[in-house]
Amino acid sequence: MRLPGFGNSRFAIVGFAVFALGGCIAGYWTYNSAGGGREAANGEQHDTPYPAQDTRVITEDVLRGDGVLFEVKPDNRIVTLWRPADTPASMFASMAGVKPQYRYEIEIVPTGTHSSRIVANVATEDIADNEVDSYLPAKKLDLFKKFDQYAAQFPPPSSTPREGGVNFALLPGEDLKALAKRATGNPDNWQQIAKDNGLTSSSDLSNVQSVWISDTLLSQKKGASPAP
Repeated sequence: MRLPGFGNSRFAIVGFAVFALGGCIAGYWTYNSAGGGREAANGEQHDTPYPAQDTRVITEDVLRGDGVLFEVKPDNRIVTLWRPADTPASMFASMAGVKPQYRYEIEIVPTGTHSSRIVANVATEDIADNEVDSYLPAKKLDLFKKFDQYAAQFPPPSSTPREGGVNFALLPGEDLKALAKRATGNPDNWQQIAKDNGLTSSSDLSNVQSVWISDTLLSQKKGASPAP
């Protein structure tokens, strides 16, 4: 005895499988045609008046405040974990392995002894090209604005000593050698002055507002007076 319609069930199953496979292919093709199905990256950058290490620490604090998980890599690089996209894949696209997601790859680049630049790239997978910009860090995380707000509220501590010396304002066009001669009478003292202030050269003074000189060096030249 054969149940009614049982003989056609195999064809129905095969037909459904073909239909489902066709839907998966169509879903995958739709994402590919819109720019999905591959990894893309767009970037933004933001300059800061802080050394690279301090900028990285503040950036980490901003990410933690937003609940963003990340890994710290060598050379002041930060990579966030993959996060699901706001718009999930359709059922058929999911069956085809489409998984819309994004993450941030952030690098802190020194631009001077006391300055650096945040280079933040967003990497995406299976997200349409016309949607990628909405995931940029300045839009999605408001990263740079929050960085400036956090830095203003909790500025990194200065590495310049607070006692036992005097802060000198640099004159226009003055480097450390000239300052050392003006303040201590010996231009060769610039190396010790640079060490005391966390500087690496005589001329790299970008974003340096004042330079601390110890009383020991100042005593070498009596009557030296700091610029206001």
